[in-house]
Amino acid sequence: MHRELHLTALPGIPEVTRDASLGALLFDAMARAQIKLQAGDILVLAQKMVSKAEGRVVQLASVTPSERAQSIAREANKDPRIVELILRESRKVLRVKQGIIIVEHKLGFVMANAGIDQSNVPGSDEAALLLPEAPDASAHKLCDELCETCGVEVGVLIIDSFGRAWRNGVTGTAIGIAGLPGLVDLRGNNSLWCRLMRARLPCWYAAFRTHCATARSRNCCVPKPRICSDDCRAGRRRRRRASFSRIGRSVTAR
Repeated sequence: MHRELHLTALPGIPEVTRDASLGALLFDAMARAQIKLQAGDILVLAQKMVSKAEGRVVQLASVTPSERAQSIAREANKDPRIVELILRESRKVLRVKQGIIIVEHKLGFVMANAGIDQSNVPGSDEAALLLPEAPDASAHKLCDELCETCGVEVGVLIIDSFGRAWRNGVTGTAIGIAGLPGLVDLRGNNSLWCRLMRARLPCWYAAFRTHCATARSRNCCVPKPRICSDDCRAGRRRRRRASFSRIGRSVTAR
């Protein structure tokens, strides 16, 4: 079977501000690019785009660091106000070293600095951006809006850049998903050499989420890619069980 993956970065999306309509921004960008959503398209948005729209920018002047935050800040050589935000966003601190704090985020992710970032944030010297409070809910809300407006079934991914354990470099990771399955249960199927698979639960979108992360320049207002799969043509309940073996096209927004 012939399989293709198409990534299309949406140009011309402006700086996202609090309470901005992400759906309207995406449709405007697609209209300028003469792109029409099709059944099976997947829109992949950078986490910062969602966080900014949801008002997750924090002015550091409003943050008073606790004694614990000040102690960890000295050990990690970080701004105590940033450390205080990291503690507020985390369930547990796992490791501290110069320049980095590894935590278990309230959302369940094990990550550096609770995903708090100051890059590409207006007034970033005195501001920080937190992850969305409920990225799955954010993805579902946007997915419902897109499906209702365009009249076709699409999916939404919200992705962020995560580091890798014991390795340099970062990779794209989905933190929110709607309209498509996060895992595909292949247990009970046979492998290529007819061996019964007993623990096969692939994260099917992992193959393209990093491609989406590289489909736009970090210093440009270019969205993340749209990824399409013909399997999305089924209804939403069926899509959650679909194998997604035929990957087609994607659009990304930043």
